[in-house]
Amino acid sequence: MRINGEKINCSYLSMEDLLIKNGYNITHVAVECNGEILVKSEYQSYVPKENDVIEVVTFVGGGWYV
Repeated sequence: MRINGEKINCSYLSMEDLLIKNGYNITHVAVECNGEILVKSEYQSYVPKENDVIEVVTFVGGGWYV
């Protein structure tokens, strides 16, 4: 599988497992799998497959500086 363009040779029990083991805070990410947005409610049930292409985007807060 590929995560953010990097080939990974691991198996995970679920998307949630993948995110946690790779250091992501699951409340602050969006996941695209094979071109489709994965809904957070599916993180526990979706099992990543060997040829999946996964993109993980993290949210960062910010603001205006005056």
